[in-house]
Amino acid sequence: MNVMDFNVKRFAADAGTFLSRAVQFTEEKLGQAEKTELDANLENLLTKAENTKIWTEKIMKQTEVLLQPNPNVRIEEFLYEKLEKKAPTRMNNHELLGQYMIDSATDFGPGTAYGNALAKCGETQKQIGSGEREFIQSTAINFLTPFRNFLEGDFKTISKERKLLQNKRLDLDAAKTRLKKARVAEAKAAMWAEEVTKAEQELRITQSEFDRQAEITRLLLEGISGTHAHHLRCLNDFVEAQATYYAQCYQYLLDLQKQLGSFPSTFSSNNNQTSTSSLPSISVPSIPISTSLPTQANSVVTSGFSELRASSGSRKARVLYDYDAADSSELSLLADEVITVYSVPGMDSDWLMGQRGNQKGRVPITYLELLN
Repeated sequence: MNVMDFNVKRFAADAGTFLSRAVQFTEEKLGQAEKTELDANLENLLTKAENTKIWTEKIMKQTEVLLQPNPNVRIEEFLYEKLEKKAPTRMNNHELLGQYMIDSATDFGPGTAYGNALAKCGETQKQIGSGEREFIQSTAINFLTPFRNFLEGDFKTISKERKLLQNKRLDLDAAKTRLKKARVAEAKAAMWAEEVTKAEQELRITQSEFDRQAEITRLLLEGISGTHAHHLRCLNDFVEAQATYYAQCYQYLLDLQKQLGSFPSTFSSNNNQTSTSSLPSISVPSIPISTSLPTQANSVVTSGFSELRASSGSRKARVLYDYDAADSSELSLLADEVITVYSVPGMDSDWLMGQRGNQKGRVPITYLELLN
């Protein structure tokens, strides 16, 4: 057999398989053929995976809008990313406003009250802009990138295996239909016995392939719970970066308000005309905020788990959220219950062993709060 003959036969076989699947799918939609239903657990895992994909996309896209409200700039950054080129560095809105204020202060004269105030406001705006840039960079690395990696990596693999499972299911049901028809024909004529045997063999093969693909798909889908735990940790990083950024902005503006309060209520403009208008008083609540608080709080929590992993002892922990175990090696959790946790050698840093009575299993640390 030459290469051309082989390719022709392979094409014919593929075309036959495609036609068989298309006929089976059409007859199912018309209610003319039976359909093998997936077990309830696998259906629930498929629904959970699809919902995770939908909400991950929505949260990621809206976060990108939050970080860069200008759609034209987002499109430009997307094009640079696809071309694998670095986008040009540009000032953000706060930095641009700050630069305008500093430039105007130079024009009006830094020795005047207004010019001096503009210069101080400009420096503060640039500080806020710098903080915004750090917040955006931190969010892109620690929050958006893991979400994008899930959509472009894990979920694409799940979608591929899910499509294969659908094809194997169509092949299985097509084989069942052919066997059913062969048996009906066998009852009418003994000569169809060979066709029945062939159909039975085909059914056994397609059933085996379907069961194997179902197991592969199930194993991939069970990893979605781990994805949720990872995304929860990313969400904590995002909130910490956001809290740090807003705390910095508040502190910068509080310091600026104190500096502006030291200026006289009247001042001379650069054309020597006197203005009797006074600077508005900005009322800011005196809430003690330190830009280091989120990092300190996070470091205390992290160090607590680090100490537990380093020791051979155990601690009590309160469960923050419900958690469904992905497999028999994990322990399902209920919010607000108290369990015992400890570490074992070689365990991933994001997990601990949890124990409730005689029940034991791995639990994600992002769902726990250590108790004293």
